[in-house]
Amino acid sequence: MNQLNATTLKSLIPPSDLEVVAANNLPERVIQFGEGNFLRAFVDWMIHRLNKQGLFNGKVVLVQPIAEGLADKINEQDGLYTLLLRGLQDGKIVEQKEVITSVSRGINPYTDWTACLQCAENPDIEFVVSNTTEAGITYDPADRLDNTPPVSFPGKLTAYLYHRFQHFKGDTAKGMVIIPCELIERNGEQLQALVLRLAREWGLPAAFGEWVAKHNTFVNTLVDRVVTGYPRDEVQELEQYLGYHDGLLNTGELFHLWVIEGPEELAERLPFAQTGLNVIWTTDMSPYRTRKVRILNGAHTSSVPVAYLYGLETVKEMMDHPVMGKFIRQVIWEEIVPSIKLDRDMLSDFAKSVIERFENPFIKHYLLSILLNSSSKFKTRNLPSLLEYYQLNGTLPERLVFSLAALITVYKNGIIEGAAMKAQRTAGEFIMKDDLSTLEFCAGAWKAYDGSAQSAAKVAYTVLGNTGIWGTDLNTVPGLTSMVTAYLYDICEHGIQDTVAKLVE
Repeated sequence: MNQLNATTLKSLIPPSDLEVVAANNLPERVIQFGEGNFLRAFVDWMIHRLNKQGLFNGKVVLVQPIAEGLADKINEQDGLYTLLLRGLQDGKIVEQKEVITSVSRGINPYTDWTACLQCAENPDIEFVVSNTTEAGITYDPADRLDNTPPVSFPGKLTAYLYHRFQHFKGDTAKGMVIIPCELIERNGEQLQALVLRLAREWGLPAAFGEWVAKHNTFVNTLVDRVVTGYPRDEVQELEQYLGYHDGLLNTGELFHLWVIEGPEELAERLPFAQTGLNVIWTTDMSPYRTRKVRILNGAHTSSVPVAYLYGLETVKEMMDHPVMGKFIRQVIWEEIVPSIKLDRDMLSDFAKSVIERFENPFIKHYLLSILLNSSSKFKTRNLPSLLEYYQLNGTLPERLVFSLAALITVYKNGIIEGAAMKAQRTAGEFIMKDDLSTLEFCAGAWKAYDGSAQSAAKVAYTVLGNTGIWGTDLNTVPGLTSMVTAYLYDICEHGIQDTVAKLVE
C-alpha cells in the first residue's frame, strides 16, 4: 500500500481538484508551535479550507514543542495527512474526509533551532498559533535566551520575537498576531505577560518590550472540538477504504467552534467566517466561555459521577441509557440552561449541539477519565449553575444537588494509595484521581458514617463546609445541606440506581 505524500496525492485526486495540488506552492504565513492531533484537525484544517477558496493563500510551518514529536513524520509525508470527521447532524450520521494540504513542513527545534529562528526572518510569516497543553503557558525560571532552544513555550516565543525584532531592526510593521489555543482563561493575555517578564529578566532592550506590547497582537481564544486522533483500533479498515497508508491519519468530531477576542480587522485577514466555519470574532468572549463551561463541561461534570456509580463506562452508553440519558437531558434543559443569564436562543442552539455531540457513535469518551479532578471541576462548572438557579427561582435544582451528593459518594470507602484513591462502586474497584488533600479530607469525612441519617448529615455538613474545596461554605446555602443529606442517605441505603430512577420520573 502506498505511503501518502505529494506524489501519491497527485495520483489520487481528480483533475478537477487542481487547487489542492497548487496549494503546495503557497508561501509560509503561519508558524505553529504544536504539531499534534488537535491543531491539525482544527487550525490547519481551517487554513486548508481558506486556501481552497483562495481566501488566505498561505501555509503553516509546524514546530514540535517537545523533544519527542512528529516533525520527521510530517516531512516524510510532505506535510500531508488525512482528516476524517464523523458524527451526527440532525440525527443522521455524517462523514467528511479530506487530505489536508495547508502544512508546509515540520521543524524539530531540539535538533535545528536555527530553522525555527529563520522563520522569524520571513516577512510573510505574520501569525503565530500554539497549543502546547494547559501547562505550556507557564513560567520557567531556568529559561535562557541562549538555550537552543529555550525550554518553555513562552521562552521559545520570546526568543523568536526578539530575533524578528533584531532582524527587522524594530520595524513596527513586522509585529505578529499571536493566537494561542491552550485551554486556560485569557490565554493571550497570560502569554503576553510571560513574554514581557522573560524579556525583562533576560535583560533585553526596553525597546523590544515596547515593540512586543504595542506592535504585536496577542488575542484570547476559546477552542472547542473533540479530536480523537490516530484511530488505532480501526486503522487497517480505514486504510483499505482510503487506498493508502497515512501515518498521520487524524480523526475528530464534526462540531467545531473557535471564539477569538481581538481587533475586528483581524477577521478580514483571517476570513474564516466567509468559508462557513464556526469562527466568532468578538470584543468580549466571556459569554461564549460561560456557555461552554456551564453547558458542555457542566453537563459532563454533573452527570458523570452519577453514571459511573450507576455502572456505566462511556458517555455514549450514558446517553443511550433509559434512565441516565433522561437524567443528563433534564440537567441540561431544566437546570443548567435556565440558570444562565444569556440569550436563550444562543444557549438552546449550543445545548442541542452538545447533546448531539455526546451521542456521537464514533467517540468513545470514558466516564472515568472525565471523573478526574471532579471536585475542582464541580466548583467551576456546576456550582455557578446551582447557585444562580437558586437565586433566580428561590428553590434548589434537584438534579445538580443530586450530582453533588453523588460526587461526595464517590469518595465513600476510599483508601488513599500514593497520590490517588482506591475507590468502590457496585461494579467494582476503581482509581479516583483528585487533589490529594481533597481525597484525604473526603475519605476522613466518611468515617463518621454509620448507616444512620444523622451520620449522613454529619458527612454532608463536613464536606460542604470545606471552603478550600468549594471556595465558600456551602452550608450557608438555604436547604442545600438537608437536600444533600437526604440524597447521600438514599444512595447509601437504597443504591444509586433506585435513587436516580425516582429523581427522573
